[in-house]
Amino acid sequence: MTLEGISEKVRLGHRLNREEGEFLLRTGGLLDLGALANEIRFKKNEHRRVSYVLDTNPNYSNVCTIDCIFCAFYRHPGEEGEYTYSVDHMIQKFKESAAEGITTVLLQGGVHPSLPFDYYLELVRRTVEEVPQIHPHFFSTSEIIGMAQIAGISSKEVLQRLWEAGLRTLPGGGAEILSDRVKKKISSKKGTSADWLRIMREAHEIGYKTTATMMYGHLETDEDVVEHLEAIRALQDETNGFTAFVPWSFKPGNTPLEKIIPQYASPTRYLQMIAFSRIYLDNFPHIQASWFSEGKKTGQIALHFGADDFGGTLLEENVHAAANFVNKTNAEECIRLIHEAGFAAARRTTLYDIIEVIEPVEIAA
Repeated sequence: MTLEGISEKVRLGHRLNREEGEFLLRTGGLLDLGALANEIRFKKNEHRRVSYVLDTNPNYSNVCTIDCIFCAFYRHPGEEGEYTYSVDHMIQKFKESAAEGITTVLLQGGVHPSLPFDYYLELVRRTVEEVPQIHPHFFSTSEIIGMAQIAGISSKEVLQRLWEAGLRTLPGGGAEILSDRVKKKISSKKGTSADWLRIMREAHEIGYKTTATMMYGHLETDEDVVEHLEAIRALQDETNGFTAFVPWSFKPGNTPLEKIIPQYASPTRYLQMIAFSRIYLDNFPHIQASWFSEGKKTGQIALHFGADDFGGTLLEENVHAAANFVNKTNAEECIRLIHEAGFAAARRTTLYDIIEVIEPVEIAA
């Protein structure tokens, strides 16, 4: 097994197995990974454009009882600073976002031990009916499992009833690293890797499209990263329900895990994750770069390491902010950053349909 042989295999369109993936991730040079990933990116998305979405990421509640040690956002019931907003409050917030041009709301909360299932159904139904400009991209797998436990029904029935209320996509949160060895250490109450994959499979079978995510930079090894990508690649083979893969690095601020992992993962590691995922996930249409979680310059560079999407404007975000990590942008800056990186900016929907392509303005010498 050699790097040259693996690269040639990829260029011929053949899939890497887990052993080859681990070898490539462990020994591949960053620039070589980036060059190979960029080749694949343009085979899958030939246009020299990068997509983005006008979105926001509010939270309906921070009440949670599953105590993930990588999270600074949650509060226990009755604890100082805990909150749960009414449906009326959230609908008003969505209307305000829509008035600012937002088209997608990525909504998550904690795993709330007492909110009735009707709350979530009403939230979806009223969003669709009262704020039709907004696409509801609501609820992580962990929340779906929590709803099922509260309602006393199966997770498949929860998903079916949310579908009937108007929900069509789910974010990929809750995956972290799909390695139970790691999950037992960082999120022991959250369920297993199989639980996350089961909810995604059930959602895809109903007709949902979802993203897949990965949080790295904590207790994982290269082998855990490959295990994660292998699992979502296999599910994509089965269902074709994932629209994109979105990796981001762990933010330690104010978390219990900060005592063990006090530093952010490096930009080099992020670019390695972007490039390697583009190479390994041969059945994923899109890889998302994150100006938000990794910084704007690193996000721009990632567009040359295999990523073809720049995420969203994130009008509001609270989870990373709780970890003392804040980046802000707007539509104009998002477009400028894409242009500066050498691409046309393509505004998209949640489902990656292109709405408008904004070409960079060439300035005469």
